[in-house]
Amino acid sequence: MADMTAAHETEPAGAPSLRERTRRAVHGELLDVAQRLFVEHGYEATTVDQIATAAGMSKRSFFRYFATKEELVLSKYERTGEDLAAALRARPGDEPLWRSLRFVFDVVVDYAADPHRAAAMADLERVIAASESLRGAYLARIDRMQRDLAEIARIRSQETERPWGDDDPAPRAVVGAAFACFAAASATAARTGADLGAVLDDAMSAVSPLH
Repeated sequence: MADMTAAHETEPAGAPSLRERTRRAVHGELLDVAQRLFVEHGYEATTVDQIATAAGMSKRSFFRYFATKEELVLSKYERTGEDLAAALRARPGDEPLWRSLRFVFDVVVDYAADPHRAAAMADLERVIAASESLRGAYLARIDRMQRDLAEIARIRSQETERPWGDDDPAPRAVVGAAFACFAAASATAARTGADLGAVLDDAMSAVSPLH
């Protein structure tokens, strides 16, 4: 306990703790293993036992991290949502929200810049698209991401001349429009091989100028 406390105390403010970094590393390894099995055998046909064995751990150890296969697959989107929220909180409070959201999406754009990661993302999206239960849960995660970002945007607006109230649809509308731009840009980049960041700039600028 003393060693863990000391390590935490020397970490920069806002940095993930050692425990959190370890948890994320294990989550990432399990998802990589599971994704390979899903691509080879299909999501429905792959069992938790197979995933645990391929990852070199017991089934009991697997359940320390995830309750189900579905939770494992969707953990990536849970983490992405957390990273997007943190990125928006870190943007300057007086920056136009639309511009802030473009910078926030760099969390995904930068990740996808690596060809291996981009291929893995595409594989995971195909696994989700092929499973009705995963598709529904995935859409629920995306909706939660948007709600979380909209709430951060609403809170941010309290420091401006035109704050948004609790029932104002504006923050949700702006965030939803940004996500629509990102979805359109992702589809175009995947189809054409174009740079995702550049296509996203074009898509978001078509709705509202970024500069």
